[in-house]
Formats: sequence, structure tokens, C-alpha cells
Amino acid sequence: MTRDQLRREIRQRRQRLDAHARHHRSLALCAHLAEEPRFRRARRIAFYLPNDGEPDLRPLMALAWEQDKACFLPVVGARHSRRLWFLPWTPDTPLVPNRFGIPEPLHQRGERRFKPHSLDLILMPLVAFDAHGHRLGMGGGYYDTTLAFLRYRHHWLRPARIGTAFACQEVDRLPAEAWDVPLDAIATEDGVRQFRR
Repeated sequence: MTRDQLRREIRQRRQRLDAHARHHRSLALCAHLAEEPRFRRARRIAFYLPNDGEPDLRPLMALAWEQDKACFLPVVGARHSRRLWFLPWTPDTPLVPNRFGIPEPLHQRGERRFKPHSLDLILMPLVAFDAHGHRLGMGGGYYDTTLAFLRYRHHWLRPARIGTAFACQEVDRLPAEAWDVPLDAIATEDGVRQFRR
């Protein structure tokens, strides 16, 4: 099965979850992450807004905000760039749809954009994952391109990378490509699983 075929199959599997199941599984996932040591220690955390049936992390964002953590959302770069930037998020941040229709913070001229190495933790969406910490994204390569520096700096502890998914998105094994940036952990409604590096 090709990566594109696998994407289609797992996306369909995720989309078959009804709204009630998705909501309760998202709440359970957020509860597990709230107790995760990397989340508890982190001062600067990148989240994402749900799209295409992804887990909804907004309850965790609200908790992080209440705990005086700095919250960020990814922003897609220029049309031909595959790099993400991260902009601060607050409950009052105006959001606009990007070219994929995903809401992101409105970038004001002169406002600072944050690079990934300035963050403590990035919570990453994905389509599929395996027991070895490999993730399959939507196919654009945005997170892998943005985090490519980590492939050459093996002792950097920041940012920690935790994938978020529903348990039904796990597959037996994903082929690892040279450009893939592995996860430190995966969070699902069943708990948080750590990967050794």
C-alpha cells in the first residue's frame, strides 16, 4: 500500500467517528496530555486547530492559557514555502482561514513570528502513526520541513514533539523516509506513549 493509499484509508477511518465519539475521545486525550510531564514543564506550547476530523485540543489550549503558558498556533508560510511559523494565540486572537481553509492567527505587520526552536513543546497532528514513533502527515511535509534541523542536532531537547491522534489511527508499521522527523511521544484517548531515541 502506498503512503497516499494509507492516508486515504486512515483519514476515512478517522472521519467515520461520529461527533459524540470524537468529542469524548478528544477530551480524554486532552486529560492525558494535561498530566504529561513535558506539557506541565513547558512554558511555550504550539497547538493546532482541528481539521479533517482531527482531535480537538481546544480544551487543553484553554487550560494552558489559564496556567499562564504561552500558546502558539502554526501559520503556513508563503505559497511556495513548506515552512511553518508560529504566532501567539490568546482567546481574543483574530483567526483567518489559510489557503487550506484552516484557521490561523492573523499576522500583523511587524509582529514577531516564532521559530520552532524557541518553543518547548509542539503538539502535532497526523494521519497515522506506528509503535516506533513514525508519523504520516497529510502529505505536504510542513512539519518535517520546519523541524528538519532536528535531524542534525540530536542533543537538542527543544522542542519536544508529541503527536496527537485517535487510537484507531495506529498502523503496524510506517516506512521511515530520510526526511521524516520522529516523534518523542504519541497521545491518544488511551494515554501517552513515549518513544526512545
